[in-house]
Amino acid sequence: MGYLNNTSVVVDAILTNTGRQLLAQNDGSFQITQFSLSDDEVDYTLYNPNQPSGSAFYGEAIENMPIIQAFPESNEIMKYKLITLPRGTAKLPVINVGYSTIIIKQGASLSITPQTLNYLGATSTFEQSGYIATIGDVRTMSAFNGVGINTADATALNATGTITIGTNVSKTVIGTSINLTATTVNTLFGSNTTLYTTLIIIGRDSGARIQIPVQVTKVTQS
Repeated sequence: MGYLNNTSVVVDAILTNTGRQLLAQNDGSFQITQFSLSDDEVDYTLYNPNQPSGSAFYGEAIENMPIIQAFPESNEIMKYKLITLPRGTAKLPVINVGYSTIIIKQGASLSITPQTLNYLGATSTFEQSGYIATIGDVRTMSAFNGVGINTADATALNATGTITIGTNVSKTVIGTSINLTATTVNTLFGSNTTLYTTLIIIGRDSGARIQIPVQVTKVTQS
């Protein structure tokens, strides 16, 4: 969702496919229990403490920036979510997974345990609420799940079963560790030897975010 303009508090909101499905069920399952705020469209370099009109106008250029229209594409919107950190924090928390690019062979499995750096005064830490992980194209995985968080929301997201019917869709899971198993379906590769997608991991406590390229390499049958 997004504010339509800067002069009135009017919100433009659209539903994801999952949201529309829950709303269409009309059984009370569509309930908004949480929300996030982001500042993707804000360019803070426009803040001007040398503005001759005075301090009330330091942020004038930022306040007059156009607002992004709402659209349900997690790779392009809500990248920079607003977070609350202790006063005096000198470094923003960042996520480390030990990979700059994940390269995994067809049918192979990989377990990722993210760590958050520069959070709550610690050099590195594992976030208590775990991490949200989204694979951009779930067809590239025969299994994709999170473990270590046993709340109702996490259990629902991590439920196994049919998650795609040959279409390019994303899947999101929650956990302290994220398990991936690359697809064994040869037809997805066509004439290519590598499939490409992305893995986005967000700290549920810190709001830190990392996007990692993922490559699935085809295993040639001898």
